[in-house]
Amino acid sequence: MPAEKLTEDLLERLLAAASPEAYLDEGETIERKLKDYLFELLGARGIKRADVCRESKLNSTFVYDIFSGKSLPGRDNALRLAFGLRCNLRETQRLLRLAGASELWPKSRRDAIVIWCIEQGCSLDECDEELWRLNEKTLFDSDR
Repeated sequence: MPAEKLTEDLLERLLAAASPEAYLDEGETIERKLKDYLFELLGARGIKRADVCRESKLNSTFVYDIFSGKSLPGRDNALRLAFGLRCNLRETQRLLRLAGASELWPKSRRDAIVIWCIEQGCSLDECDEELWRLNEKTLFDSDR
């Protein structure tokens, strides 16, 4: 996957621009869709959607609908997709943004646990075990 410029760097350039057009003319804005990003991640990982279904424990029809752009996942399902795609923290945050969900926030107890798990390379099951152990709602069992 091609490296994208950091949002913070782009924000500095936007704020320093003489006008919105001056910044926009630089061509740094993108109109990315979630489905395009998911396919980029698949290609970069060399995995198949079936692998994502298995690792995320999401219904295969639902996953295929997300990949086709027919559905958007909720926040927890987007996080499960991120685990299924073996995303790092930056990729997870981008996936959440593109899904229209709030990013992980380290001031939130539950989010802090998820962030820690992502950084440690935990699986979805391992993350859920940590959430359960620390008495937080798990990603897999949203009825808790």
